[in-house]
Amino acid sequence: MSDDFDVVWISSSPVLQRFDKPLLQYISQYVNVAQWEYRAVKDEGVSIDEAVDLLDEFLSECAYPINLAGHGAGGAIALTYARRYPEKVRSLILLAVGFQPANTWHVHYYLQRHLFPISREQVLANNVRHLFGEQPHNTTKKLIAVLNLDLEQTPLSHSLFTLIELPQGGVSMPMMICGSQNDSIVNSPVLKKWLRIFKPEDNLWVCPKGHHFFHYFYPQPVGEAMLRFWQASHLQMPKTQLLPSTLNN
Repeated sequence: MSDDFDVVWISSSPVLQRFDKPLLQYISQYVNVAQWEYRAVKDEGVSIDEAVDLLDEFLSECAYPINLAGHGAGGAIALTYARRYPEKVRSLILLAVGFQPANTWHVHYYLQRHLFPISREQVLANNVRHLFGEQPHNTTKKLIAVLNLDLEQTPLSHSLFTLIELPQGGVSMPMMICGSQNDSIVNSPVLKKWLRIFKPEDNLWVCPKGHHFFHYFYPQPVGEAMLRFWQASHLQMPKTQLLPSTLNN
């Protein structure tokens, strides 16, 4: 990995990358961003520990601490990495990550499978509404296929029989938590639990709407909030001179 990168965005599966692109395209105007994604290997077990080891291998050539960011299960990977290798992480931004970081949309899917006598596709259709809001029929069908693939690709080894948990708490470096007011997966009470462990330099930012993938629907407000956090924390940003003047207002 080139030392030119100062921000690394963590994606938990290839199929979800499309929802990160608008945000990454926006912030890449002002900071140098690298993307890392977890790719599950067929016929092999998946685990967040494996994902963290692969991420560390990717970051091994980076000569200085990096700013990590991620959404959902990607954020859970970033959080676990930051706790395991604090000396390698300058800051951490988590989008749609609960205080129990393993409680991703996958948990809600499996809980619904337990509670309701409906098909897998019907449960996934319900999750499309929770994650993206009401969508046209054709869009819903496409999103069902995306979520179906993500269930297979995520490093969080949830199943109908077992729901895993991860350690709760904060990190030693500056941290920003981002969420959406109408996210039914990581809702306002869940977001506010983070405040219990906040340090003075930590920050909570909430998007007015956008559901679980608010960074896809509102990339500019989310990106501006991230840039303000990096700027306020005096974190290294190679393109600092290009930051939009609105951030200083």
